Amino acid sequence: QVQLVESGGGLVQAGGSLRLSCRSSRSIFIINNMGWYRQAPGKERELVANINSDGSTNYADSVKGRFTIFRDNPKNTVALQMDSLKPEDTAVYYCNAKSWDGNFWGQGTQVTVSS
Repeated sequence: QVQLVESGGGLVQAGGSLRLSCRSSRSIFIINNMGWYRQAPGKERELVANINSDGSTNYADSVKGRFTIFRDNPKNTVALQMDSLKPEDTAVYYCNAKSWDGNFWGQGTQVTVSS
């Protein structure tokens, strides 16, 4: 089992920045893929960004150029730097880990961007 602990959510004005952090109970070196998803009211959960063990990344088109996902391997932490935030980024953000023994989720953290 993998436990994921998130931090960094909050309220920010449009154009501002936030950094979300996700700390894993398991070494992220042996986790195949880690990433961030988000779900806004009335919408399906969608991939925001993820990163593989080899360092390769994927981003949703809506966040390319604004968000950056990166790892701190010694701390077993994956972070999402969010810049130039827009009101449409408002959602609950969930950390995700895909490992050999399952697909694991964090508790979710609210990000609210005011106009």
